Amino acid sequence: MSSLRERMNRLRGSAGAQPGGGGASPNGTGGGQPECRQPDAAGAVPAPEAGDLRHADSVSPALDPAWTALGVTRLVNEAGECLVRRVDYPLDHRHGFHRLDELDECAHALAALCSGGNGPAPAPEAERILFLDLETTGLGVGAGNVPFMTGIGYVEGDRFVIEQTLIRHPAEERAMLEELRVKLAERPYLATYNGRTFDWPLLKGRFIMNGFGRSAAAEPWHLDFLHPSRSIWRNTLASLRLSHVEEERLGIVRSGDVPGSMAPAIYFRFLQDEDPEPLGGVFRHNELDMLSLACLAIRFGRLLSGGLGRHVPLPEEDEELLRTGLWLDRMGCAEEAEALFERLAGRETAGPWCLPLAARDKKCGNWRRAVLLWQKAALAAERQGWASGEAHIELSMYYEHRAKDYKQALRYASAALELAARRASLGRFDAKKRAEQDAIRRRIERLTKKAGRIEA
Repeated sequence: MSSLRERMNRLRGSAGAQPGGGGASPNGTGGGQPECRQPDAAGAVPAPEAGDLRHADSVSPALDPAWTALGVTRLVNEAGECLVRRVDYPLDHRHGFHRLDELDECAHALAALCSGGNGPAPAPEAERILFLDLETTGLGVGAGNVPFMTGIGYVEGDRFVIEQTLIRHPAEERAMLEELRVKLAERPYLATYNGRTFDWPLLKGRFIMNGFGRSAAAEPWHLDFLHPSRSIWRNTLASLRLSHVEEERLGIVRSGDVPGSMAPAIYFRFLQDEDPEPLGGVFRHNELDMLSLACLAIRFGRLLSGGLGRHVPLPEEDEELLRTGLWLDRMGCAEEAEALFERLAGRETAGPWCLPLAARDKKCGNWRRAVLLWQKAALAAERQGWASGEAHIELSMYYEHRAKDYKQALRYASAALELAARRASLGRFDAKKRAEQDAIRRRIERLTKKAGRIEA
């Protein structure tokens, strides 16, 4: 029994830790704030020395110097002990194209992105948003995937604070979760990148497994920036990974960054040799992710508050211009979306954007512009000789059912059949192509009869 007790004590880190000691309050706010320090060349304020962070336990033995070299200190709360690293950035710090203080100007517009929570979300304030990014031992949300590092960022006064908690063994996870639980209670808006699908379900499972219960943390209002990124950039960016989006659209270039996919391997290596030095790259990677999340919040906040063309440059590619307009339209920014649609409709030549925009206009009843776009797309298809006849079919339906011009409808249906036959001749004639041609032929027969009755 004594051997089992000793092993459990080692797992709990009870050899020197005294949970709740050191004057720390349960919510981690006991003691004074660390004094301000001069920012480094990147604009970040170095983390406080070991022992002066408000969570530090003065009774526990000093940390290994390798930890203090990383700016890591001990965090003690009523749930136990773990490690924490804190970095403060001034709000005038520029990260890529944006300054962090822009968040205060446009955070209210992010209400259009809110999902989850309890009831409709009021307009967010910058200081009530909690940015979150987890570093985990795997990719799933099952019981075997453990978050070994929790990175959070938030505005506090005139600083943007990044706090990263790390567990050295499973017994410290409870203390890390308790710290996060307190922060979630203070800031009900949770900003992530794929957090609603990955980070939050994983955390809920960890809360339950560590004895906090299902109601340990209230359901936050989610600001998941992966979904608007998909809506706008899915057809224009090669990848929607955060590191790629920030480089292509936020002007952020990382140098010497540890890829997130390597973080689990580095952590497992630390568990074997207990050397903290390689974890410095994981801390820095997570810190940059937090800054990029804040800049994404600014980017989408600017788009939703009418900043396109002023605070945010107009997209250069037509496809991105279309997707931005469609996304703004769904978010309720009809005026900003219409300006982008008119810009596209003014193009002399047709593009792949014509049919999606025409479909949107058809749904909204804007037949004037829908017909114009279909005509542009139909003309481009006829010039190619083998393109899709979708625009011709739409025009045929419009002239048959709305304009009652059966001759025009018949002309476009005949052109669509010719295009379908040409496409079929270029490849295998399968059942799908046969059904397409049969449907067009039936349309031509019906229009021929209608046109004949009109002439008679």
